[in-house]
Amino acid sequence: QVQLVESGGGLVQPGGSLRLSCAASGIAFSLYAMMWYRQAPGKQRELAASITSGGNTNYADSVKGRFTISRDNFKHTVYLQIDSLKPEDTANYYCRADRDYEAYWGQGTRVTVSS
Repeated sequence: QVQLVESGGGLVQPGGSLRLSCAASGIAFSLYAMMWYRQAPGKQRELAASITSGGNTNYADSVKGRFTISRDNFKHTVYLQIDSLKPEDTANYYCRADRDYEAYWGQGTRVTVSS
């Protein structure tokens, strides 16, 4: 059974930082590209950051310079370091594992940026 479990969300003040984690089980983690998506209230889900199985990263323009995606293949975990948080970063954050025609989603973790 494939599971992706996100954690690390919460309430943070503008300018603060968070590190989200997504622990994967049931897949050959190192072979999968991993992504972090986010969905703000009333908006469509959008891709924030991705990392290939080889470690190449890509970011949405809106998060470049503030978000850092990384992976630990030994721990089967992908991380999203979020710095300089803004109120518009408030969203549910989801991780996704992709390989060829397989895709799996986590249940999400909520990030709220508010003073």
